[in-house]
Amino acid sequence: MPAPTPLRLAVGALAVVSATAALSGCAFLSQFTGAGEAQRDTEGQVVEGNDSTDVFTLRVGDCLNDADAIEQVETVPTTPCDEPHDSEVFASVIMTEDDYPGQEAILERADAECLTEFEAFVGGGYNDSPYDFSYYFPTEGSWSEGDREILCVIYDPAGPVTGSLEGSSS
Repeated sequence: MPAPTPLRLAVGALAVVSATAALSGCAFLSQFTGAGEAQRDTEGQVVEGNDSTDVFTLRVGDCLNDADAIEQVETVPTTPCDEPHDSEVFASVIMTEDDYPGQEAILERADAECLTEFEAFVGGGYNDSPYDFSYYFPTEGSWSEGDREILCVIYDPAGPVTGSLEGSSS
């Protein structure tokens, strides 16, 4: 089976104080970057989008309007999943290495883990699906601030979708 060739997105390294605040969940981060968290209901679902949601606050199940995201990012637009959106966070992979393993090792891990999670999420094989995946991953700078999370995102190359793509192969 050929390896997927997802568009690779990098989580940008924030300034030391901002990254520390983001990783510790401090609400004052938006004072420094203009970023924040999406408004969520009691179950954690986004109920009101945010044009500049801090990437360190993203959760599995969040829907994003990130088609224009390139290179390193600090914020992405979030939206409720029942509204048109570009992608959906479908898995989180936490790396356990102490030392930064290098971008190539991170990308290999992201490709493998996100592929496995993709097939479980859609309920079918990657090659049989019209959807693709990508991911946000730690940079060397964000790693030094404690970032170890790869976020897998599913998207439709044909354009925005409405609703979750979970179980879409069934």
